Amino acid sequence: MTDPVSRRSALRLLGGAVAVAAAATGAATPPAHARDRTDASAGPRVEGLITKLTLAEKISLLHGATDPDPLGQAGYVPGVPRLGIPPLRLADGPAGVRVTARATALPAPVLLASAFDPDLARRYGRVIGHEGRALGQDVLLSPMANLIRTPYAGRNFETFSEDPLLSADLVAAEIEGIQGEGLVATVKHFALNNQEKDRMSIDVHVDDQTLNELELRAFEAAVAAGTGAVMGAYNKVDATFACENKALLTDVLRERWGFGGWVMTDWNAAHSTAKSLDAGLDMEMPDGRYFGTALKAAVADGSVPEHHVDRAVRRILTVMDRFGLLADSPPPRPERDAEKGAAVALEVAKAGATLLRNAHDTLPLTGDGPLAVIGPTGGLPFVSGGGSAHVVPDRADSPLDTLTARADGTQVTYTLGEDLFGKPIPPAALSPRLDSEGQGVDAGRTWTYDGTLTVADPDEWTFVLHYSGAPDSRPAVHLDGEDLFPLRPGWEEWFSGGLVSAAPDGLNVRRATRRLTTGAHQLRITAHGGQLFRLRHSTGATRERDVADAVAAARAARDVVLFAYEDATEGQDRTTIALPGNQNRLIEAVAAANPRTTVVLNTSSATSMPWLERVGAVLQMYYPGQEGAAATTAVLFGDTDPGGRLTQSFPVDDTHHPVAGDPRRYPGADGVEEYSEGVHAGYRWYSARGVRPLFPFGHGLSYTSFSYDDLEARWLRDGLDVSFTVRNSGPREGIAVPQVYIGPSPDLRLDQAVRALAGYRRLALRPGERRRVTVRVSPRSLSSWAGGSFVLGTGEREVWVGASAGELLLRTAVRVTR
Repeated sequence: MTDPVSRRSALRLLGGAVAVAAAATGAATPPAHARDRTDASAGPRVEGLITKLTLAEKISLLHGATDPDPLGQAGYVPGVPRLGIPPLRLADGPAGVRVTARATALPAPVLLASAFDPDLARRYGRVIGHEGRALGQDVLLSPMANLIRTPYAGRNFETFSEDPLLSADLVAAEIEGIQGEGLVATVKHFALNNQEKDRMSIDVHVDDQTLNELELRAFEAAVAAGTGAVMGAYNKVDATFACENKALLTDVLRERWGFGGWVMTDWNAAHSTAKSLDAGLDMEMPDGRYFGTALKAAVADGSVPEHHVDRAVRRILTVMDRFGLLADSPPPRPERDAEKGAAVALEVAKAGATLLRNAHDTLPLTGDGPLAVIGPTGGLPFVSGGGSAHVVPDRADSPLDTLTARADGTQVTYTLGEDLFGKPIPPAALSPRLDSEGQGVDAGRTWTYDGTLTVADPDEWTFVLHYSGAPDSRPAVHLDGEDLFPLRPGWEEWFSGGLVSAAPDGLNVRRATRRLTTGAHQLRITAHGGQLFRLRHSTGATRERDVADAVAAARAARDVVLFAYEDATEGQDRTTIALPGNQNRLIEAVAAANPRTTVVLNTSSATSMPWLERVGAVLQMYYPGQEGAAATTAVLFGDTDPGGRLTQSFPVDDTHHPVAGDPRRYPGADGVEEYSEGVHAGYRWYSARGVRPLFPFGHGLSYTSFSYDDLEARWLRDGLDVSFTVRNSGPREGIAVPQVYIGPSPDLRLDQAVRALAGYRRLALRPGERRRVTVRVSPRSLSSWAGGSFVLGTGEREVWVGASAGELLLRTAVRVTR
């Protein structure tokens, strides 16, 4: 931080910070056992244990270790059996519990957020909390509270929004749900981990106003909601790694906000022993490089006082005590309720389904004529993104199956359109001849092919390797002496997406694209024992045939539902917001053949749509979880209203968004990234710059229509009441999400947003129903950060109410006073 919070300011704010944060998010009081302790001392049970622990036992509680009885979770901390301290198992879980056992695969958090419904987020958290406990876990490594700052960030689907208020509300509610079931929540990644590109080393520079008004708000709300743990980020903040950044871990997190839980590293994010412990880090994961033998030596030589070790142990044990894990009779683990989990997964996917376009009454489908389903994710279930978010679901239907069942006798056809997994290489193209479809290599043997691949016409070839086993043992494929599938650096090899990295039969998949000339090319394949593999391909010619087949199917149908995908994962950012592969060409061709084409987007974040005006409808479903096919079908046929609204702005293209054209803003230059957009992130940037997005923040259509009137705003000293009337003016029941935006204060000489979201309400209204709504805007949403604290923005403030940041329907003004 460029202007660290002073200790005096922190102490002045300590008493009221938690209350302010709770008011800002409108969070309900969490259950007693899930609330945070803000006092400096632990209870007698914890203090008694600390006096009995040896130094080696204390240190063993401060770092991860190998689980002797693993359940497939991310981390393990051994307990101290002689003192009744149980081990801790820590599981990933942004969209369900990530272990080897089956669990409910919930929709991605960005789809949950699209519902604009904190109560639904609380129930989403309860499912994860209940299942985490049932599946033998003690700590959940979720939720993710980082804002969506760049559309390229590989984990945008794992988080909630570009807006700090909405993110804070949903993070707090989900934590209440998780911890209400007895599972410790971990808010992450503290702080400013808003991209995957160079995440291990990038140095983020941000001014204090931007940091506190935007990025930290959701983390503060998490502390107010009682989160038991915080995960430090990989990146640096003002030249200091986040996991050894005292300004963040102590000055802000503990002294200003009163956090009493423990701070752990992200996996392999520790960089020091004494500096990290002194800064406020308590636990190193997943091992003990710095907090194991090195910490014991540091205590021995006096560079780390033992009371710093005690402090970290105290924080961990205090949270364990809060959750009953140190009791003589710990809370019993429940049984999984898969049916209840599936019901919530379905509800969330329906509630977050966001209808972006619906021209000429393309939707809802009526079943009056043949339906063509096109696209790889129409025939395969696309459940989740890759990396930490991947869950092994109980089940997952394909959209083709659910659409066929719902069509109830209407003809439904399916065409691939875009081939994800390649086609067999014609044996005649290989000399000596080779059937590359299913080579098995017996254990202990090495299999080698040396030959030529003959290409009839110059073309772009994508080689698709399907293989069993680990990445470092996959077959080596050399074309003209080049290794087509070398091991990727770092974690890139292991984080590879939730769709395209595995074939339908479970084999791993890698791709390599090369431009090949006419003639013979040397091909060498080497595979070792225990391998099953196949080598496939796609070319420009095969892609054109796939498109032609899709066009023929579209022409023969009354309606077309075309499923488009983009497969994001932890560890990698996208390089463009365009759809990958040949999909834009496919959509253009299909829409030209049949304008009643609905595009369903299974994508992670914002997507450009050069074909938008030529399709009938666009439905954004992100990664919809195990019940995604059923939810998508229900929305397409109008069995439920599309209730979602965008929680991020969708740019027109790669050159018109807040971080476009400035490498220091993204992805960083010379190892430094500057948040030079300041408080004008997301939709605020579009307003400030007068740039029109493809779709604005908050946008989403209904199958009915709504009218807004009678706006009134009243300042009550403890907040602003904004009242208005919403009427369902259409023919059917539907979901409205009115949003309240506030303009800048004339009395603050600070950079302020043209307008900022200050409140919202999700409403279900019957045809003709009118409802008077009052949205309370907290003082926090009317305040700006200045001089180490939030300052109320007084004076005449403009107030807007609308259906999105780009569709503001009502406007008034109100005077805010101290």
